[in-house]
Amino acid sequence: MMMIGIDPHKRTHTAVAVDEVGRKKGERTVQARGEGHVQLLLWARKLAPDQRVWAVEDVRHVSGGLVRDLLAAGETVIPVPPNRTAGERRGGRERGKSDPIDALAIALLALREPDLPTARLDEQTRPIRLLVDHREALIAERTRLINRVLWLVHDLNPDLAAAITKLKQITTRRKLTAQLQALPASTARRVALAQIALIDSLSIEIDTIERELRPLVEARVPQLLAIVGVNVLTAAKLLGEIGDITRFRSSAAFARHNGTAPIPVWSGNDDRHRLNRGGNRQLNATLHRIAITQARCHEGARVLLKRRQETTRDTGKGSMRVLKRPLSDVIYRALVQDQTAHVVVEQPAP
Repeated sequence: MMMIGIDPHKRTHTAVAVDEVGRKKGERTVQARGEGHVQLLLWARKLAPDQRVWAVEDVRHVSGGLVRDLLAAGETVIPVPPNRTAGERRGGRERGKSDPIDALAIALLALREPDLPTARLDEQTRPIRLLVDHREALIAERTRLINRVLWLVHDLNPDLAAAITKLKQITTRRKLTAQLQALPASTARRVALAQIALIDSLSIEIDTIERELRPLVEARVPQLLAIVGVNVLTAAKLLGEIGDITRFRSSAAFARHNGTAPIPVWSGNDDRHRLNRGGNRQLNATLHRIAITQARCHEGARVLLKRRQETTRDTGKGSMRVLKRPLSDVIYRALVQDQTAHVVVEQPAP
């Protein structure tokens, strides 16, 4: 078996092939275009005609095209988290940092950890992921604009500052616009009005994306939406980050991927676990938001949190981490059920 590590960049992709014991067998750099992907595939097939596994650093917008081309060609691809590469490179025998050194570190990491989840070609979830990413970028830009308007309005008239603390609401923006128009003309007033108009356009697009996501998510994951604390936007975020749930061999593998698997830090009679800072942090943050909602609205979650705090030395945050672990299993099972039902619908019996 040949493991091929890929260090992807916008202009080039560098590949290093190693055998099953980690010996370097080849190196190739190609252009990060469709033609380069074909050259890389032909090189790898000549180097290892029988069995190949591609370990690609999971830099979403940089490596996405290469991963899709490899999967379409029937290759096995393992996405390697970028935060794992640095540690592997520091422990390697080759010193320094270069594309071949990074590619070698990626290959060795994937070789040493064969349980990393593989990639799947799932074009149904890609539009959801793109829409979620676009919406999050728009929300971040709207927040920056709101903060700039806050200071401009405070400079113009501090008495109006209290009226703009909820600029996400259209009624608040209309009221503030009328108040600004009543002020004497100035450059600061003109800029503030222009920024409010931009906030209006961003809010319209944000709401449009949410309406566009609703039918896509509701048709794909009804079981996931039935979980307390999971709405359409939360489910869309989970789908975008997870993709095909079947790429995880078990709920435990999924928990490790999302950072809810506990990390033991006990010694002697002191038996405890600490926060897991590994895994997909976007997924972990989404699970945390669901857990907070369940802690408030779900009776089973409230009982678990109360029992942990009364019978153990858990802090509030520690108890929340305990809640997130079974929540990860619940989400895994719901996604597996939704995936099975979706496949049956797409491929009806003849």
